[in-house]
Amino acid sequence: MAACWLVFLALCLLLPLLLLGGWKRWRRRRAARHVVAVVLGDVGRSPRMQYHALSLAMHGFSVTLLGFCNSKPHDELLQNNRIQIVGLTELQSLAVGPRVFQYGVKVVFQAMYLLWKLMWREPGDYIFLQNPPGLPSIAVCWFVGCLCGSKLVIDWHNYGYSIMGLVHGPSHPLVLLAKWYERFFGRLSHLNLCVTNAMREDLAENWRISAVTVYDKPASFFKETPLDLQHWLFMKLGGTYSPFRARSEPEDPATERSAFTERDAGSGLVTRLRERPALLISSTSWTEDEDFSILLAALEKFEQLILDGHKLPSLVCVITGKGPLREYYSRLIQQKCFQRVQVCTPWLEAEDYPLLLGSADLGVCLHTSSSGLDLPMKVVDMFGCCLPVCAVNFKCLHELVKHEENGLVFEDSEELAAQLQMLFSNFPDPAGKLNQFRKNLRESEQLRWDESWVQTVLPLVMDT
Repeated sequence: MAACWLVFLALCLLLPLLLLGGWKRWRRRRAARHVVAVVLGDVGRSPRMQYHALSLAMHGFSVTLLGFCNSKPHDELLQNNRIQIVGLTELQSLAVGPRVFQYGVKVVFQAMYLLWKLMWREPGDYIFLQNPPGLPSIAVCWFVGCLCGSKLVIDWHNYGYSIMGLVHGPSHPLVLLAKWYERFFGRLSHLNLCVTNAMREDLAENWRISAVTVYDKPASFFKETPLDLQHWLFMKLGGTYSPFRARSEPEDPATERSAFTERDAGSGLVTRLRERPALLISSTSWTEDEDFSILLAALEKFEQLILDGHKLPSLVCVITGKGPLREYYSRLIQQKCFQRVQVCTPWLEAEDYPLLLGSADLGVCLHTSSSGLDLPMKVVDMFGCCLPVCAVNFKCLHELVKHEENGLVFEDSEELAAQLQMLFSNFPDPAGKLNQFRKNLRESEQLRWDESWVQTVLPLVMDT
């Protein structure tokens, strides 16, 4: 509660200065069809907010997108002259005093900083806000909206308090305070979007918030990668990561070979290697809601099956992403004595990530959701590339992954290892289950993000 009072006191002290400095801007008529989008996180790792910005721009809105610029967003966003990205500085916690005090001070300064940044921007018809993280951004965006007449739209990806609960425990005072804050200020928004029907029902039943479900959908650039582009990507990644390099030299020195493909020197034709390894991919934010020890244990069991004589391919496992637990799991991976499995953990450029998904044989998802109410966007992207998925089970996963139709659902490492054995048996097998899942995805005619957004979000921002 002390943190809340500090935020309130700081805002009261800062408000007169902000009013004085920004008065001329507020008095000006708002730019027609302008939206301010806010994510108190890395813009490059916030694909849904990037997609919102692109869709708004495509339908005549100008967009100012505020967020941290730690990684590069998609080129489409950077090249769009209707979208302006305003970088925010990520404020670090103090290294002195009790943890509650450190957190309170950080929240206060983030609130003042975000308020200052918003007040000195051209006001918009709407403020689109990603939640989480919503502390202190929900309150600040609501306050700014009240001053300049902008309508607040919260896009609920999850509950912020539930993520805090993974670290501190669900009954910690900070977690209970965050829950109260999120519920109280969440009710003050004009429009609410959410990622699943389960979350929509929970918001309505427990928080009295009416929301519209806007499922994550893949952007148009998530698609199967042509073979020649696969080869280019493998050769590029092989310059840095050894699992992508050729296991043996070609007979013709002019032939260009990766671990998976080769390009004929004369014709330029790219073909897949007969004895190529299978390519498995997983992406992660390396947080507490993804237990990668499950995957590592399954890989150990898979390798033992190979050593026992089962007809299975060698495996290249790529785990891409950034996050707080990356170093911890990197150390665990280094301790493994794999012989037929190779694991690498690259951070891919925004343009290379969809290409790699479109080149892989299988995706694995270990996202379990802190609230049990959100869905993993990585699976959406994989499906956009017609990539079958094995996903760990949780409450609302059935809204996305259809067991035995577009992938498989598992409970533990034993079940995942058995699924890997079944899917990769006699690899590559054109008549196998893996190719059947891929065929089902090709025939499903999934809606893309732009099509879905026009049906769900556009009518809301036009009508209001």
